[in-house]
Amino acid sequence: MIPLTLAEVATAVGGSMHDIPDSGVRVSGPVVRDSREVVPGALFVAFAGERVDGHAFAAQAVADGAVAVLAARPVGAPAIVVDDVQAALGALARHVLERLDATVIALTGSAGKTSTKDLIAQLLQRRAPTVWTPGSLNNEIGLPLTVLSADASTRHLVLEMGARGIGHIRYLTGLTPPRIGLVLNVGSAHIGEFGGREQIAQAKGEMVEALPAEAEGGIAILNADDPLVRAMASRTKARVVLFGEGEDAAIRAEQVRLNDRGQPVFLLRTPSGCAEVTLRLYGEHHVSNALAAAAVASELGMPASEIATALCEADSLSHWRMEVTELPDGVTVINDAYNANPESMRAALRALVAMGRSAQARGGRTWAVLGTMAELGERSLAEHDAVGRLVVRLNVSKLVAVGGTEAAWLQMGAYNEGSWGEESVHVSDAEAAVELLRSQVRPGDVVLVKASRSVGLEAVAMALTEGAAGAGGSEVAAR
Repeated sequence: MIPLTLAEVATAVGGSMHDIPDSGVRVSGPVVRDSREVVPGALFVAFAGERVDGHAFAAQAVADGAVAVLAARPVGAPAIVVDDVQAALGALARHVLERLDATVIALTGSAGKTSTKDLIAQLLQRRAPTVWTPGSLNNEIGLPLTVLSADASTRHLVLEMGARGIGHIRYLTGLTPPRIGLVLNVGSAHIGEFGGREQIAQAKGEMVEALPAEAEGGIAILNADDPLVRAMASRTKARVVLFGEGEDAAIRAEQVRLNDRGQPVFLLRTPSGCAEVTLRLYGEHHVSNALAAAAVASELGMPASEIATALCEADSLSHWRMEVTELPDGVTVINDAYNANPESMRAALRALVAMGRSAQARGGRTWAVLGTMAELGERSLAEHDAVGRLVVRLNVSKLVAVGGTEAAWLQMGAYNEGSWGEESVHVSDAEAAVELLRSQVRPGDVVLVKASRSVGLEAVAMALTEGAAGAGGSEVAAR
């Protein structure tokens, strides 16, 4: 963070100082909410959670080097006390942002936000110091903490913004106003909470409404292949840039295909020229993510050749998203268990099929180990049934549906589509899935593990790959 005195922090957040002997002491370290992350010079933010109250750790945080605590009440240690800690954290981020000489790039969408954010960051950091959202910390707490990790050298801030309702994006863009705003797609993720795709589009479109006008440098980057996103052009005064596979997209992909490893190959076309791209990522859905990243880089002056080189060298920086591990015995495990919705589930299954082609030619099989897609509301039955049917239509060798009612719907969809006998099976939990897979998976098989984060199905992939790197396996980091 840009160093601030405690007096400056108190003014920025509208707080009062308690037990602070010297208000001129500077916050020279990071702003953290976990007391275990405190280092000398840090500011510790005490949140009162459902299970743990950060105020209880205030004294220890100061003993470990924090110069003060941002708190909702006096804590018997140097503290800046505010009425609302979350609001104060946001105000501090806004104050710091106004002192930075950085371009703010914000993105949202129903799927692919984190992967796209990782790609944008890797492209832009080739040109100038770049700070980006770690993992999926894209909410009212994670976003300010990301901004506060920037310093005077930062030139690009890449901020992922999530939403679980109308007004959430508006609030986040109010904290960190973007100059470039990107909307990836409007899908079915959290549709049970929103009530429908139109409501999701309304929420995601708050991104482009927050942008400055074209004359002030505002740029709205929209997915031309998604009608609900494309329609957001009417909701912004910023200049609109389209990406996609259609001919009217300024940034587009042509001749798209998957290679034998399930990695996208395409011709990238931009206003500055065109270049061939082979992604290290897995699955055709990453083409759209790559185009979105390319659009941001292009608008910031990067030519097509440099964009293509950077995309070819880029990895995902976040775990459990199409993370591929090749085991010593020839089994390949795809850990895509961080999250799931109908769109990402279909994309992952198609990637599995592409990766399994060469394996099947050698006698290997494809396994889809799938769990619940959460927050689908009244569409849950139909969507799980449809995924089960798709497993059969794609000729995936084996389906293992893991969990309760929703998993039963997955298995029933496969059964109704013609998957009988041992081609599909329903097991109760991750432990049962691991037991089944360890007894039946054989060399040459390709195993996809995917479900919503709340299911914890990554335990299956981790059990299968445990010790793989140390035993001579080739572990491919988070792609």
